[in-house]
Amino acid sequence: MKATERSGGESTLPLPGAAPRPVVPPPPIAPTAVGERPHRNLPLWWTLADGIAPPRVPPLPSRRRMLLQLGLAAFAVFTLVVVGASFAARQLAERQVLNDVAHRTDLIALALVQPALDDALLAGDPKAYKTFDTMVRERIIANGIRRVKLWEPDGRIVYSDVPSLVGKRFTLDEEQTATLSDPRTQAEVTDLNRSENEFERGDGKLLEVYRPVWTTSKQELLFEVYADYEPVQERAFDLWRALAGVLASSLMLLLALMLPVLWRLLDRLDAAQHQREALLRRAVDASARERRRIAADLHDGPVQDLVASSLAVSGAAEAERAEGRAGLATTISEAASTVRASVASLRSLLVDIYPERLAEAGLSTTLVDLARPLSGRGVEVDVDVDEAVASRLSEVAQQLTHRVARECLRNVVRHAEACHVSIRLAANDHEDPDHPVLLTVEDNGIGFDPDILPRLEGHFGIRVLADLATEIGAVLRVSSFRGRGTTWQLALPVEEVR
Repeated sequence: MKATERSGGESTLPLPGAAPRPVVPPPPIAPTAVGERPHRNLPLWWTLADGIAPPRVPPLPSRRRMLLQLGLAAFAVFTLVVVGASFAARQLAERQVLNDVAHRTDLIALALVQPALDDALLAGDPKAYKTFDTMVRERIIANGIRRVKLWEPDGRIVYSDVPSLVGKRFTLDEEQTATLSDPRTQAEVTDLNRSENEFERGDGKLLEVYRPVWTTSKQELLFEVYADYEPVQERAFDLWRALAGVLASSLMLLLALMLPVLWRLLDRLDAAQHQREALLRRAVDASARERRRIAADLHDGPVQDLVASSLAVSGAAEAERAEGRAGLATTISEAASTVRASVASLRSLLVDIYPERLAEAGLSTTLVDLARPLSGRGVEVDVDVDEAVASRLSEVAQQLTHRVARECLRNVVRHAEACHVSIRLAANDHEDPDHPVLLTVEDNGIGFDPDILPRLEGHFGIRVLADLATEIGAVLRVSSFRGRGTTWQLALPVEEVR
């Protein structure tokens, strides 16, 4: 459905969306920005509100959501605790097992290896080698030791439970050399990357321990053993189980203590939220009641008095004219006109304070009411409202549309010197899904110089409209050139009417 109001003769300017007018093309479009002073390439449109609504305070999350977030946070903390405990347990277990293996290697070296070392083994006597090898396999390797080696300081292997290594020479690394020069026991997790570890690489990760030993003739050798890594994993699991149990029970106890406090806090937040909403509703209702009361007082008091005064003054003017006092009658008639104008202004103010017809009669009727007074000033006004589109606007958006149209018509009366104005509310054809409704107010007045566009922000009425448009995320822009009229556009978002 479309409502159209025409006053006066035919318009010489087409409505927006009609065939292009045969006029001089406008200057090239330049990027628009509020506050930017145009230069040679003047902007076709000057944006006063960019459609970005200010951030709103998010509502309080529901109780279920907060409990779910708390549960997820507790699970994340528990996961981090478990991972951290696992890492710490492995490090601690590795240190403990290395100390144990180092201590056991010291005992083996002192109790078994050194008493069995003699010069015959170093000289390569097969009988001495067999005797030492039997002792190693029966009393050392049987106790979790994977490999045993004896080194001379020059890197030659004197003994190994792998016979093919005996007699081969490898370069000792710095730690092995330092162990011989400064006698001590060294234990570490071996990387098995050295050339002498060819036969240990298939056994996985191993613990390597080496220390100096001496033969009966006081010749120094390097005693090296490789132990299983499984004790580290077993001890790490035991430590992790103990740590994880303590930490998990502590976390569960903390959650059990926090839940009553959190529940009470949620109750208080809900109560505060309900109280805040109730206060806002009361404030809005009180504001509406006060606006309604002021409008009623103005309508029943000053407006009625002024109407009566206007009638009385008009009667007095007619009486004076009948008695032949034309000059006095003219003066009194002008006073009556002034009173009628004041009544019209007050009635417009009543609509501003409490636009009752906007809610009752709809946006189309109220826009026609706004345009009707201009016909008395010789201005033709076309109002074209698509009711289906207007019905999609929320109450706040309709009020903003009403205020923008009213402000534009006021500017037409005060500044434009126009004889034709068109008001059109329809679907936005500019492919803007966020602002599907477009209000266009166009006049054929004198327009204004683009050089004064930056100063529009200082205009109180326009500044208020820009702020109101920003609050609901609408786009407000204006285009005008000297002698070519002015066009206002308000692109509105669609909201659910509450």
